[in-house]
Amino acid sequence: MYTSLTRQSVPWEAVIALDGADPSCLPAPIADDPRVRILALPRPVGAACARNLALNEVGTIYVNWADDDDLFTEDAMALRLRVLESTGLGWCAGYSEDLHPDGTTSLWRCPTPPGRHAAGDVWTYWKTPSDTIPIGPTTILARTDLVRAAPMGGLVQGEDYMAAIGVTCLAPGVLLPVPVYRYRKHPGQMTAQDAHDVLEPAARRQAWNYGRSLRAALSARATNEMVGVVR
Repeated sequence: MYTSLTRQSVPWEAVIALDGADPSCLPAPIADDPRVRILALPRPVGAACARNLALNEVGTIYVNWADDDDLFTEDAMALRLRVLESTGLGWCAGYSEDLHPDGTTSLWRCPTPPGRHAAGDVWTYWKTPSDTIPIGPTTILARTDLVRAAPMGGLVQGEDYMAAIGVTCLAPGVLLPVPVYRYRKHPGQMTAQDAHDVLEPAARRQAWNYGRSLRAALSARATNEMVGVVR
């Protein structure tokens, strides 16, 4: 992930959350890079909590959460940043690619179609909790204030499903039909572990219900405000 960041053509800063890990495990080029801030948590707290605590340290206007074993495409940041700065939208996402051990890639097109989407529209492409998630969470570059308003759900896995649904419900954005993230497939990844599938249905159901409830609440609020204006 760090190497892919060094290939970006726009300025960036990174916050690395060490979930109870020893800071000495970081390679020197990463630990010594002034663009990198290390948040060393004193004990393991899980991905959701670690990501939320790291968000406290973010000082940039836009943020993109990511996993340390994956990578961004070389134009990922510049491409999405240009869109956000030129449109004023809250988020910009793209497609992702599975990166296989032999170096080959396969494109994953999320169910949400490319183009501009109103707040709340992305959730509608997630028909049932068991269906494929509507958008790649780690492909989203979003305003930091939006991510803080829709943080990672307190889940042991699938926490970024919650953030992706929250961000896309709170603000309009755009999905670009180009890959911006490479999801590295390997035996050690969390999703490859035997216990992962046990809680995955419950995590998806929680995120799906969250999206339905948040979208309904925001829609009701908008309707009430319109009625108030008419009166």
